[in-house]
Amino acid sequence: MLILGFDPGLGCTGWGVIRAEGSRLAHVADGQVRTDASMPLARRLQLLHGALVEIVRAHRPDGAAVEEVLGNANPQSTLKLGQARGMALLAASQAGLVVGEYHPLTVKKAVVGTGGAAKVQVQAMIARLLPGARPSGADAADALAVAICHAHHGAGALALMRRA
Repeated sequence: MLILGFDPGLGCTGWGVIRAEGSRLAHVADGQVRTDASMPLARRLQLLHGALVEIVRAHRPDGAAVEEVLGNANPQSTLKLGQARGMALLAASQAGLVVGEYHPLTVKKAVVGTGGAAKVQVQAMIARLLPGARPSGADAADALAVAICHAHHGAGALALMRRA
């Protein structure tokens, strides 16, 4: 089963594809989609959505997962992050994929074993869980972590839904 994970952001959205066969995981691909902050918001969202649709088409995953938004001190940043997250949800759902949504603490716990893990700990565990993976950046590593979380939490439900 191929699982596509997204770590959404308006400036940079990370994505990662893993293969899950039972408890075995393998890295397939990853990357980052960047948008230019000088462009109008609507254009940035359009470009982001188009790039994510192409990623879904290219890899043909069986399921997808998107990290949930944590609020922060700047409401505008949270809103933009939510809009980018919406583009990831839309791209996956338009392809007919069942989409899992996971809190960042749940993602960290699934990968590292604790919700309070630092980014460097997550990246170190990505290297252990997906031998040979060399993520193209921190956002891509986070997206792979989201996909791993889905493999642990949501893939069983996904398989049952596909059989129905």
